[in-house]
Amino acid sequence: MGAQIRVYRQKIGSTKSMRKIFKAMELIAASRIGKARTRVAASLPYANAITRAVTAVSSQADVEHPLTTEPAQVRRAAVLVMTSDRGLAGSYSASVLKQAEHLVELLREEGKEVKTYLVGRKAQAYFDFRSREYARVWTGETDSPRFETAHELRDVLLEDFNTDYEEGGVEEIHVVYTQFKSMVTQEPTVIRLLPLEVVEDESETPTDELLPLYEFEPSAEEVLDALLPRYIESRLFNCQLQSAASELAARQRAMKAAGDNAGELIKKYTRLLNNARQAEITQELSEIIAGADALNG
Repeated sequence: MGAQIRVYRQKIGSTKSMRKIFKAMELIAASRIGKARTRVAASLPYANAITRAVTAVSSQADVEHPLTTEPAQVRRAAVLVMTSDRGLAGSYSASVLKQAEHLVELLREEGKEVKTYLVGRKAQAYFDFRSREYARVWTGETDSPRFETAHELRDVLLEDFNTDYEEGGVEEIHVVYTQFKSMVTQEPTVIRLLPLEVVEDESETPTDELLPLYEFEPSAEEVLDALLPRYIESRLFNCQLQSAASELAARQRAMKAAGDNAGELIKKYTRLLNNARQAEITQELSEIIAGADALNG
């Protein structure tokens, strides 16, 4: 009986230590989610402005550009998967990887080869465990992305897109990330980055607002050459920021749930400890009374 009491005390102590860790991680995520949401909101004005400019150039000028022209046949597609570096965020990374698996399966059914790029150690571990190949991986800053990383992602993807198929290039680029909608809702999302589909969120632009007219100097082609890389860079950075906010929100929820579960376990083990202690006291009293009766007899 004494050994059982020691086991319950050890479980209560270890669960209390785990609850402290969960509570600390919940507070850290809660303190950082505000900054992450602010960064997402701050990136929207620039993204909307450059989207208007690219939309105007693409729609008002009869221009054929490699980044906006649909290829006759897509033989190889690139998929950029954005997950987290750390765990303890519920199903955040698993949902993104599930969405990526579905996309890869769909592309292969269409007869396309798939070239994969990864962001986050969770995606790297997932592919390494299954011995799957990937072209390149970026890790170390998924919960606090830097603009330099988006610039590097853009350069790598554009270089592959501008490379011929026979030399290992790709003809289509997709991005799988988590769209931050609210503290409760984060949705795994797939966008086709290239060939470019210029889509602007209608909720950000009043329906009665007219796009400005532009004059292109020296030419619309050179304007697109300058605008499109910046547009792609801004979209990639926005995907990173939304993924970071989603990761922190998911971690905060997961740590709160884990802390609540730890509290319930502590109550359960405390009740079992009290029952075991009471049973031990009852057994000792029974032995004493039995001994006294034996002596009197």
